[in-house]
Amino acid sequence: MEKLIITAAICGAEVSKEHTKAIPYTIDEIVKEAYVAYKSGASIIHLHVREDNGKPTQSKARFKEVIDGIKTQCPDVIIQPSTGGAVGMSSDERLQPIDLNPEMATLDCGTLNFGGDEVFINTENMIKEFAKRMQDKDIKPELECFEKGHIDMVLRLYKKGFIKGPLHFSFVLGVNGGMSGELRDFLYMKESIPADATYSVAGIGRNEFPLAVASIISGGHVRVGLEDNIYIQKGQLAQSNGELVEKVVRLAKELGREIASPDEARNILGIN
Repeated sequence: MEKLIITAAICGAEVSKEHTKAIPYTIDEIVKEAYVAYKSGASIIHLHVREDNGKPTQSKARFKEVIDGIKTQCPDVIIQPSTGGAVGMSSDERLQPIDLNPEMATLDCGTLNFGGDEVFINTENMIKEFAKRMQDKDIKPELECFEKGHIDMVLRLYKKGFIKGPLHFSFVLGVNGGMSGELRDFLYMKESIPADATYSVAGIGRNEFPLAVASIISGGHVRVGLEDNIYIQKGQLAQSNGELVEKVVRLAKELGREIASPDEARNILGIN
């Protein structure tokens, strides 16, 4: 079985310091959280950035400062900027980080109700545009799928040449408006992708560690972090992203999976 790639989603766009003081806002805080996650075993940093007051931003300048800081501390880590940004942002706003030519970036593969009146919009034409812009820059897309229809969209666009292989999926399960985070849902998603594709799972909230175990056992990869879940166990807040990564490392070792280094992750994912 391949070594396990751990992605750390260190801050996201929604979690605030009112939820947990551990969530990073400032450049220094984000760099520190990336470093502790990397030292704990993460080979990919899934990156959102914030203004100092916590407001999410897709500012290219802000991303550059954060990426430069992370690379100083973790020179070989894979940095994966989000092109999801936050609800209500335009396509051009969301795509700003890819102008920094990262190795990877996320590609959201369908529209989703986020609760209340919030709708995370990703039309078919938007997905094509994002995929083309990434392809033109030789950026590996992580195909974020919140439900089965998003996988079907990817496979249609793959057949038409809008998305190129090797395909790497991220199943984000347990989000309000998407598929729940039951084992049944994970297995359905896993069995719906091509046999030669790779996949990772991000379980939201209480789903994080049960789905991590399922992915470890089945040969997939894992995303954890304060963006997705702020608890190390029921009722106990995690002190850092590193603590969440460390728990996955312990689970993987108990289940017989070795942890991939950043360069090993590049080889597994087909990143040049």
